[in-house]
Amino acid sequence: MEELLRYFPDLSETQIKQFTILGTLYPEWNEKINVISRKDIDNLYTHHILHSLAIAKFFTPVAGTSFIDLGCGGGFPGIPLAILWPECSFHLIDRIGKKVKVASSIAETIGLTNTTFQHGDIGECKIKADFVVSRAVMQLEELVRLIRRNIAPKSVNRLPNGLICLKGGDLAAELGRVKLPTIDVPLSDYFADEYFATKDLIYVEM
Repeated sequence: MEELLRYFPDLSETQIKQFTILGTLYPEWNEKINVISRKDIDNLYTHHILHSLAIAKFFTPVAGTSFIDLGCGGGFPGIPLAILWPECSFHLIDRIGKKVKVASSIAETIGLTNTTFQHGDIGECKIKADFVVSRAVMQLEELVRLIRRNIAPKSVNRLPNGLICLKGGDLAAELGRVKLPTIDVPLSDYFADEYFATKDLIYVEM
């Protein structure tokens, strides 16, 4: 929790409690269903929760903003963001049913009321949202193509609706193939931890 409080010192008591419980729930679930690499579970707060919350360093949505978390796995970035932004709604979707089960159970256990879950493919998702968020799901151009119809046409935030994804490595080629306005932010701009030196946030206006 120290990592979170260093960068998000204004968390409410409820949010601190919810984030603290995640530190117990994910290791317990990971013993049954491998949703996080077992080598990486000890880095839960930095590599998964704080990484997810990089999106909250990029912008702050107005109340009522809707999100789709595509390829949510065990609930990242959707669950940490849902804790941080309780007045926004989050629809988490993944092709792997057991991972959706974990994410849904964790959300229920910590008392989230702003999340819904779907086992399936984005092509089966009929929801339109202000933003689609994801972590390293697929090549950027393919991601943009698949989610285009899920982006709501009217923006309620100053930031136009679109895609916000968290990726790592050399992204120059991927970005070059996307013919829409993009912003690339190194996560080292937000977080000092070495883990974030090769991580980026990509926003695509849609």
